[in-house]
Amino acid sequence: MARDLDLEGYDPDSSTVPAIAFHIQVHERDREVARHRHRKGQLILALHGGVTCEVDNAMWMVPSQHAVWIPGLMPHINRVTAGARLCFLFIEPGAVDMPTRCCSLKISPLVRELILALAARDVSQLQEAPSERLVQVLFDELPGLPVAGLHLPVSDHPKIRTIVAAIAAEPHKRCTQAEWAARLAMSERSLLRLVVRETGLSFRRWRQQLQLIIAVRGLIEGQTVQQVAQALGYESTTAFITLFRNALGQTPGRWLATMQAAEHRYGAAL
Repeated sequence: MARDLDLEGYDPDSSTVPAIAFHIQVHERDREVARHRHRKGQLILALHGGVTCEVDNAMWMVPSQHAVWIPGLMPHINRVTAGARLCFLFIEPGAVDMPTRCCSLKISPLVRELILALAARDVSQLQEAPSERLVQVLFDELPGLPVAGLHLPVSDHPKIRTIVAAIAAEPHKRCTQAEWAARLAMSERSLLRLVVRETGLSFRRWRQQLQLIIAVRGLIEGQTVQQVAQALGYESTTAFITLFRNALGQTPGRWLATMQAAEHRYGAAL
């Protein structure tokens, strides 16, 4: 049975079992989990809907059948789309060779079913032999998962944070580089150098990546392609479709259909 997002005050660090999982139905009031951290690493698997995870220097957006990995002790904020279904997998430090940095992963059908099987077991069953064998197979599979998903490098620099907050709040306002520079009281050249230094991307590429994260979130939440294009300030839906296809290899409509087909295919047993 799915559990509330807050897990009724459950502390993942209260147990030292190698892995423990929860299948969660997200309620409207629970769409954001404030900045927190825990000793255990956490894999957040999106079964339906999507998850945005923010850490100190980056933001990830993962759609259904993908997951975000958060190493232990890393402060993070989680935001999910309304009505999302998730699995939380908490892993004891050192139990399996996982990335040392936050990243998004493409989840294989086998790993997905292993996590769901683990989530169906009570805490009291986790130290029994069948559960230990299941966890060992899961730990054999996890390190081989490919990194995938939308990643936005961010930094603690206040001007970078100002841009992210402003675009997220009003994505339709398509300010030029010169307008952003004036808004931040700096030269355009200084702004471009700042973004490259802090994020590793050009200003144009970095802004497009943030727009893609906003777009994917809108599509997952049920907006049409036209509505997403308008929300991002595109006068032409075709221009938005071209940007999306160049970045993700599919048109928005085909991408969304692929995600929905995966949810239907893998969600029948839930």
